[in-house]
Amino acid sequence: MDVNEFKKRGKEMIDFIAEYYENVDNMPPMSSVKPGYLYSLIPHEAPEEPESFENIQQDIETKIMPGMMHWQSSNFFGWYPSSGSFPAMLGDMVSSMFSIIGFNWICSPAATELETVVMDWLGKLIGLDSRFMAIKEDGTEGDGGGVIQGTASEAHIVVMIAAREMAVDRLKSYGMNSNDIDMIRHTLVAYFSDQTHSAGQKATSIIGCQARIIPSDASFRLTKCALQAAITKDRQDGLIPFFVCATFGTTNTAAIDDLYGIADVADSEHLWLHIDAAYAGAALVCPEFRPLARGIERAHSFNFNAHKWLLTNFDCSALWVADSTHLVNALSIEREYLPKVKGATDFVKDYRNWELPLGRRFRSLKLWFVMRMYGASGIRAYIRKHVKEAKWLEAQLLEDGRFEIMAPVVFGLVVFRVKSGIIAGSACDVNKTNAELVRRINNDGRVFLVGTNIRGVHVLRPNIGSTYGTPENTALLVKVIKECTTSIIAEYS
Repeated sequence: MDVNEFKKRGKEMIDFIAEYYENVDNMPPMSSVKPGYLYSLIPHEAPEEPESFENIQQDIETKIMPGMMHWQSSNFFGWYPSSGSFPAMLGDMVSSMFSIIGFNWICSPAATELETVVMDWLGKLIGLDSRFMAIKEDGTEGDGGGVIQGTASEAHIVVMIAAREMAVDRLKSYGMNSNDIDMIRHTLVAYFSDQTHSAGQKATSIIGCQARIIPSDASFRLTKCALQAAITKDRQDGLIPFFVCATFGTTNTAAIDDLYGIADVADSEHLWLHIDAAYAGAALVCPEFRPLARGIERAHSFNFNAHKWLLTNFDCSALWVADSTHLVNALSIEREYLPKVKGATDFVKDYRNWELPLGRRFRSLKLWFVMRMYGASGIRAYIRKHVKEAKWLEAQLLEDGRFEIMAPVVFGLVVFRVKSGIIAGSACDVNKTNAELVRRINNDGRVFLVGTNIRGVHVLRPNIGSTYGTPENTALLVKVIKECTTSIIAEYS
């Protein structure tokens, strides 16, 4: 493909993408293919000779498209959103054009410096404390800063490694040598609630420490008292607490942990405090949500996924640290083929030392496009629209009388179930009813949502978060929920 054919095919692909977005709401959001469907449709070896663009395009439409879950459909209400946007796509195109491997400043100065600037922009946009900014108000370099990770799972691993480095430094200050510390690394303990994302526990498996899962309270929150009790017991058992993750918007119910109380414990017990705000962190662009996040200013690190609810195509997970010292010390490995900048380095960050991979894409471009083309006011309007529609959905379900809301509706998530009294039977029968409701809604094909289980209770958890969704899409969701509920009641009664 030469540049002239690329121009032609590129324009055709833009048209194809635009037409997809124009028509995606007319497709069932959920794929109905069976496992292994694609293996029987495509050759089992790569082609020996080049194939035409037309053939590839046809295969996308006839073989790939049937196996896609349409996350960008306005009728997709599953999990948490993957909120892409056209400005972000344009930024991704420019990133693909450059196709850099940006492991340090020398590789492409603009890639490093734009990420530094854009992460400060985003940090200020969500109201983060100045400790997390890379550049101080006087223009000098700060101790903290932001970096784009691939996912919140990667962020968990990175900050846990930094936390381990901080814990090791503390042990050394007590007079322990490296050999002694190596012998007790397995006694390091990281703390999570039973509602924390599984990424936290996976991170402990990767770095080789223990995970302590603490029961959440009646509101599904990790509390100060529960954390302190767990730490006290572990210290009595000869273990070494070193890390705690507090969540701003849990996966199951969007609950908010006792951030300030947890910060008190982290301070007194010398723990690294990480705030996982993968979903709900985007809401902090709206000042009215910031009182809910009191305590994040005291954290060591804070993370949210711009690719969830901030209009930025996957992957773009924004991580900030208040002090990058332990992070960089833990992840820095020097080689002669990785040259360092000599002289003034105030604006030079080797982001390879802030993450797991060496190579990194120019991801800040898409975030830059989004913030410039939407503006702060447009992003706030986008978040508020979803929260308003979620509140409307809650009101419709309560007005119906057959449903109960199982967790406060604060952001775009609505957790509900069919009431236990609607269909006679045991608690097990009620759970079966709600599981069946999820199945029927998704088999209906007009909308898609998921269920979950919270303390033995099966619930439904639609999330309002589509980039181009309208109130009509939420109204369709209500219609399908009510119709499917009616059919189940008629059948089971």
